[in-house]
Amino acid sequence: MTTARFAIFNGPGQPFTFGEMPLPASCGPGELQVAISLATICGSDLHTVEGRRQEPTPCVLGHEAVGRVIAAGAGRDPALVGARITWTLADSCGQCAPCAEWNLPQKCERLFKYGHAALTEGAGPHGCYSTHVTLRPGTAVFTLPDVVSDELAAPANCALATMVGATESLPVPCRLAVIQGAGMLGLYGAALLRAKGVERVIVVDTNPSRLDLIPDFGGEPAYLSAAELAPTGGVDAIFETAGVSSVVPEGIRLLRPGGHYALIGMVHPNTALELTGEAIVRRCLTIRGYHNYAPRHLEQAVKFLREHRDAHPWKRLVSPSFPLKRLDEAFAAARSQRWARVSVQPQSN
Repeated sequence: MTTARFAIFNGPGQPFTFGEMPLPASCGPGELQVAISLATICGSDLHTVEGRRQEPTPCVLGHEAVGRVIAAGAGRDPALVGARITWTLADSCGQCAPCAEWNLPQKCERLFKYGHAALTEGAGPHGCYSTHVTLRPGTAVFTLPDVVSDELAAPANCALATMVGATESLPVPCRLAVIQGAGMLGLYGAALLRAKGVERVIVVDTNPSRLDLIPDFGGEPAYLSAAELAPTGGVDAIFETAGVSSVVPEGIRLLRPGGHYALIGMVHPNTALELTGEAIVRRCLTIRGYHNYAPRHLEQAVKFLREHRDAHPWKRLVSPSFPLKRLDEAFAAARSQRWARVSVQPQSN
């Protein structure tokens, strides 16, 4: 019987502790057992560790990962055993209104999110700062081509897939876009928008070192404000990925009549907005929130990485890996913002 080793989050300000549990002797119907080869630290994990987001404790964090299937339950394709895969960060029922009618399976009435549940919930470990994870029946999985490395693929099932969904519908025409935030979402967004034919993508951030990467991913860096590069009332689409509401007033000013504002990063409560209904109504603006994604977006994310693997320096985004036992150090490295993603190799000592 295989034993899973995992890092336990006990609450903000506390160091990770470590635990073990035997994996189930066999998979339940529709389940998969996966040995995790690489995981990355998402911004939402940082928010949780710092107390900006609330998660049940104790829990195993982590949802961006790649692994190999070691066992498959009834109803899963047995050919998946041995396959290198990525998977949706959420498990959905497929039958409720959000799943079946609203095209929002990420808002399933019985949603389960990996890395966001109590350690005692369900069978087996279900966060990715672990040697193994048990995938549930409603989790979509996608095999990875050999040309897409673990480092490229691990963040795809959160940051990239989310931006695939957020850039799925663009205003017509869309020649000029602004992304507010040069983290992983912003870098992916710049690459995706340029691949869709957007002529100019301006990326704003307050950290010059983060902006240094932007030209390599097709964007134009702007420190603090996009106003010097983008005409007021002339931007077709704005993508907020910074996670702070203070960027919204400038975004509203920059948008053209009929422009589109995608709110993506503000997934914590301290995000009150300062804007008037008049600013939206008189200029016929569209404002939409994007949270997580549908399985098709992850499928498209894998395809995008395969087709654009040589177009950008993807390897510059991910740090050398930390072993699981040094997870506290890995989080400290993530806070430094030296890399867009810090990686963790659960199987290494």
